[in-house]
Amino acid sequence: MTAPSMFHQAKWQKARNCTGGNCVEVAPFAGQVAVRDGKTGTAGPVLVFSAAEWATFLEAVKAGQFDDTVA
Repeated sequence: MTAPSMFHQAKWQKARNCTGGNCVEVAPFAGQVAVRDGKTGTAGPVLVFSAAEWATFLEAVKAGQFDDTVA
């Protein structure tokens, strides 16, 4: 099974404030969270994180830990 076919039926979501197509998409997947680049969609790689890893990441984002990073 290839990665794109593994995630074919995933329910991908973009951030509410996504503009210009430069968005990260996330989807629940087998008790975990799958993440992909919205620009590449099914053509790009998919990263999979445990629910605990994703929750820790979201807490860090909400706490502003990434606010000073340069894109």
